[in-house]
Amino acid sequence: MLHSQNNVTLRALASETLLFFLPQEVREVQMRKCATLVLLFFCVHLACAAQGRPVTIQASTLLDGKGNVLHGVRVVVQDDKIISIDKQTKGPATYDLRGLTVLPGWIDTHVHITWHFGANGRAEDKNETPAQAAFAAEGNAWKTLMAGFTTVQSLGSPQDKDLRDAINRNVVSGPRILTALSPISDPNMTPEDIRVYVRKMKAAGADVIKIFASKSIRDGGGQTLSAEQLSAACSEAKVQGLRSVVHAYRSAVSVAALAGCSQVEHGTLGTDDDLRTLAQRNTFFDPQVGLVIHNYLDNKAKFLGIGNYTEEGFAQMEKALPANAALFKRAQTIQGLKIVFGTDAVAGAHGRNAEEFIYRVRDGGQQPMAAMISANSLAAESLGLQEQLGAVAPGMQADIIAIEGNPLDDITAVRRVVFVMKGGQVYKNVHISSAN
Repeated sequence: MLHSQNNVTLRALASETLLFFLPQEVREVQMRKCATLVLLFFCVHLACAAQGRPVTIQASTLLDGKGNVLHGVRVVVQDDKIISIDKQTKGPATYDLRGLTVLPGWIDTHVHITWHFGANGRAEDKNETPAQAAFAAEGNAWKTLMAGFTTVQSLGSPQDKDLRDAINRNVVSGPRILTALSPISDPNMTPEDIRVYVRKMKAAGADVIKIFASKSIRDGGGQTLSAEQLSAACSEAKVQGLRSVVHAYRSAVSVAALAGCSQVEHGTLGTDDDLRTLAQRNTFFDPQVGLVIHNYLDNKAKFLGIGNYTEEGFAQMEKALPANAALFKRAQTIQGLKIVFGTDAVAGAHGRNAEEFIYRVRDGGQQPMAAMISANSLAAESLGLQEQLGAVAPGMQADIIAIEGNPLDDITAVRRVVFVMKGGQVYKNVHISSAN
């Protein structure tokens, strides 16, 4: 193709030398044509140069994100996409990941990516500068990416937007971020107020609408929004082309599902009937088994005395731990219930997101393969991105990680991420690999 393009360009340049023998008006027309041909050639040439060479990944064990285990395959990546998966084992590969478990980058559907401990060691630092906060948020993003999470959904901080956009522009490195910006939490808002607010968030650049339909578990988790208010929020989100994610405990779980909301978070103290309602309404469910509460308890001194982080509040969280594990076990018995992976990672938990896999398998009784799928294809489906993320398959984004060991045999292998590729770019490779 380039050979023929070169011929076209040479012909154009040769023709240009003959133009001086033509009348002035004819010469001008022909020169414009010649210039167009030359410009076209250079545009095509630059476009071809911009396309990187194919990158190959050799894998002895690959979990495809949809429940299949492939052996002895080569994944071919072009730019930011996976273009093929071949049964090829001979010849050098760009990255030889044999002996590891290769799988799609994980997706965490519930984080608070900008939450951090300040220079004072606390979750609130009134003397913190904007620059310090920005560096801390960037650090959270980097640690999360290094842990194998290539996409996260951050549910509720205006600061998420700048971090999301900086990552999208390759100014800083981190996971792909979807953000709710500022959540709906005021129980005094009318349904019309709520609809206006949803439109405001859409205009501000929100990717999803976050709604608090219950108090914090530290305050007992009682319902705070009515069915009418929830219906206004979730239906308006749908009109605006956005999903709606609801913080809900107790009775608010089924109310949110009946209101047509996309996903329910937590669900603590919900009944089996509530869970069945989620399944019947095709509402995604994101319960947490251990990481977030254990993180709070481990960092109690850094939170205590801030807002509702009181001694009573910590007692309520500790009390919820066995209830959450029991809820998770019950949820797995509900036919058709789509349980996705989300950690609710706050300050202290970023980069440790994968610990939730261990809690889910060890304390919640989940099968390791189901745990992986919940953070791959099922999580992508909950984000409406199943055609782009969550699987190692041709046409998908090249988000690929590798871990030492096999999580299907030992779930603690999720702690040992040694290779991270996001959008075709390698950010971590601490495994000896061969190169072309």
